[in-house]
Amino acid sequence: MIIFAGTLIWSGINPKDHFTWFLEVVPAVIGAALLIFSYKSFRLTPLLYGFILLHCLVLMVGGHYTYAEVPFFDGLFGSERNNYDKVGHFFQGFVPALLAREILIRKSVVNSKAWLNYIIVSICLGFSAFYELLEWWVALATGENAEAFLGTQGYIWDTQSDMGLALLGAICALVLLSVPHDRQLQTVA
Repeated sequence: MIIFAGTLIWSGINPKDHFTWFLEVVPAVIGAALLIFSYKSFRLTPLLYGFILLHCLVLMVGGHYTYAEVPFFDGLFGSERNNYDKVGHFFQGFVPALLAREILIRKSVVNSKAWLNYIIVSICLGFSAFYELLEWWVALATGENAEAFLGTQGYIWDTQSDMGLALLGAICALVLLSVPHDRQLQTVA
């Protein structure tokens, strides 16, 4: 909570664009409130809490600078754009995959491992598509003020690559963390 609160305060001090900052940190603040509210009744694994915090930090850094202007990401790997938003979209698949996995397993929603993974990936893709629609709705409602929030930087395939990175993030979470996640799930009540 200290890391979260400190980063949130830092990100709100002289952000590049106040409107973008608000739009980017609201999901982190809502997520933190939900985690605090559900802590006693549905405590998550330490692994998941750690990755949720990391995802919140990604959101707050992007909110502070705007995703198109985060230092060290300009021209990365020879790209003409700042690709920090791609980190965010990777996490948009990675962290929700772990969260969906934990809820589905603990609530015994799915018994087959293959179906479990398919449903998790589908949830992540659905969430990513919904977020892209949300970005579009914000852009329609606010006009030019939403450019920093959209972060397309003139890239015509931005929406598709964002969803592709969320898919990649979800698959990576399942492949890389299922075993350690299962170990931690055995100790959670």
